Amino acid sequence: MKFTPKTEAELAEIVAGLQAPVKLQGGGTRAIGHSIAQDVLDMSGISGVVDYEPGALTLVAKAGTPIAEIEALLAAEKQRLSFEPMDHRTLLGTQGAPTIGGAVAANVSGPRRISVGACRDFALGVRFVDGMGRALKNGGRVMKNVTGYDLVKLMAGSWGTLGAMSEVSLKVMPCPETEATLALHVADAAVAVEAMSAALGSPYEVTGAAQNGPVYLRIEGFEPSVAYRLDALETVLTRFGAIERLNAEASATLWQELRDVTAFAGHAFVTRISLRPTDMPTFLAAAQAEHRFETQLDWAGGLAWLASDKESLADFAQSYCAAHGGHATRVKGSFESCAFQPEAAGVARLSHGLRQRFDPKGLFNPALMVRG
Repeated sequence: MKFTPKTEAELAEIVAGLQAPVKLQGGGTRAIGHSIAQDVLDMSGISGVVDYEPGALTLVAKAGTPIAEIEALLAAEKQRLSFEPMDHRTLLGTQGAPTIGGAVAANVSGPRRISVGACRDFALGVRFVDGMGRALKNGGRVMKNVTGYDLVKLMAGSWGTLGAMSEVSLKVMPCPETEATLALHVADAAVAVEAMSAALGSPYEVTGAAQNGPVYLRIEGFEPSVAYRLDALETVLTRFGAIERLNAEASATLWQELRDVTAFAGHAFVTRISLRPTDMPTFLAAAQAEHRFETQLDWAGGLAWLASDKESLADFAQSYCAAHGGHATRVKGSFESCAFQPEAAGVARLSHGLRQRFDPKGLFNPALMVRG
């Protein structure tokens, strides 16, 4: 059965009357993990921009609002979602339209995270329905919270396991006048991480540091400033290898492809792993001793996308992360095992307590983030 509420009141009524668990779905584009629920709670009907104040850099939208609609509205005012949410459709081969509620629920954050923060850092407020059918709200349209729980941050990254979001308030930012990218040819991942760290440690305000073949370093801002910073950063990086430049149009296209990991669309298994940048080369060397895969680095080496033809790589990545303080997610695969990194015992107790607080009947995306 599919439930399709059009308002928050309808959503609360549906949840209050549920007799079985449901799978929460927005645009249906992030088919990651497996929920044991048979019924679907389709949130796409709760859609529309509620309020947008360009001068205050704030936007309020219902959770089912397509991101494309929001981005078009912001672009007309030369503003944007600075956390650069990934579009998973090409990588996962899914249809539909990514929604803002789905992006917040999964804390979807792109390459610019290293310079401006994650999706949750731009979330000002949230409205949602908990597992008992109560409509709750937290935060507002300014960066201030006085409640016991910071529910805005709690909901961001919960993947719909704590409640069904009906509305989000976000901070937006102005678009830069232009951008450009340096492409640096390096020998290996260790040198790539060293070069990206050097760029980010410089005063030249790098807003993207990734590697897929070459190392790519993005600079944004006013045109004279970008030109000056490109020259200065190139001088810093010449010791690492040959450098090329990409102009604004080529740079924008490149970073969209890196954001959406389109290079790995043809692979059966894709794993996303987050570690300290300095630990990533050691992990990659250990993984390459036992597995064959392709790698795309982001966040200056703090994030790696691994594409392979065998799911055993994801098992290796999750085991490694458990021992070294990282996090590995099975983004694409069979999902016979839990997609998300198994939680340490203490964290698991906290997570269980939160689920008992907000969804005591286990209605929302059951077993999605824990091993069955």
